[in-house]
Amino acid sequence: MGAKRTGSAYGDAVRDLLSRVEEQNAAALDDVAELVLASVRGDGVVLAAGAGHSLAAVAETFYRAGGLACVRPLYHPELLPMHGAISSTAAERRSGLAGQVLREAGLARHDVLFVFSTSGVNPYPVELAAHAADAGCPVVAVTSRSASAAAPRRAGSTLADNATIVLDNLVPPGDSSYPLDAPVTAAVSTIATTFLWNLVMVRLVDKAAEEGVDLPLWRSANVEGGDAANAGLLRKYQARVPQLG
Repeated sequence: MGAKRTGSAYGDAVRDLLSRVEEQNAAALDDVAELVLASVRGDGVVLAAGAGHSLAAVAETFYRAGGLACVRPLYHPELLPMHGAISSTAAERRSGLAGQVLREAGLARHDVLFVFSTSGVNPYPVELAAHAADAGCPVVAVTSRSASAAAPRRAGSTLADNATIVLDNLVPPGDSSYPLDAPVTAAVSTIATTFLWNLVMVRLVDKAAEEGVDLPLWRSANVEGGDAANAGLLRKYQARVPQLG
């Protein structure tokens, strides 16, 4: 007799969510892939930003096997819950931090900014998008329109309001997904958001192949030849991505 299956309702709910995320964002994903491909062609950098648990999505973009080498994570220690849970929430709600982080990173021609924030209402993600847009840098918001609509306004506008393109992760207000009739646990924002990022990568690889563009993709350092393959990418991007040091 096989092991008893548990959590099937949750698994079905997650699979349904991911199917809806892919279907609803199909056109926007193509547009985002075009933006990123133009950035690669122009020797730009993809800047990836988030706060709190959205930093998990930033980690997914950076120095990842199969991922883009031209990604610079935007980060401040105060934004990470493991450096202080209460202080990380306060930092995300503090006006001015986004401007500081962007100034330190610098914006160059052909750069693209990704901002990951499911609620999309706190000053840090909203101001990141607004400052970048004012500087002429395209902004991709990975957020939830429904969560933003239900959240308290803390920045006068939302992340989606300031974005060039919005990818909607369809995460419900409060993030929890189980039990289905009255959710109290099993957040889905990380699953849905990293799924969207990898859908961008899939479309990017396809578009690059169609147009004959050689993408700067990392190899796993734990496979034969991985370190050698990555050495040239490290040399090329370390100047603009100091986190590669």
